[in-house]
Amino acid sequence: MAGGKDSREIERLKRKLGIELLWIYLLSMLKKKPSHAYVLRKKVETKFGFLPGNVSVYVVLYKLKKHGFVKVKREGNRSVYSITVSGKELLKEAKKKLELTIEMVG
Repeated sequence: MAGGKDSREIERLKRKLGIELLWIYLLSMLKKKPSHAYVLRKKVETKFGFLPGNVSVYVVLYKLKKHGFVKVKREGNRSVYSITVSGKELLKEAKKKLELTIEMVG
């Protein structure tokens, strides 16, 4: 857009691609390496360009754990999250769906 300002539609798309897909971003990072929630939050900001709220990452990780997509191991007073086999399958399925969607609008 002229002057570097995004339209309202693009801003809305950015929001939807942000917090709405946080679970995909978290799983993709956990596929590479187990991590603490705080570290994941900062990596989301660096890699995906938005900083989730303080509680958002914990809520999403809790839900992913509840459904068996991540597991938690205690290290001292911290929790280290890692992806499970079913989490990897879910991530693979999500990636296929995103690729198909991009192909359809392309």
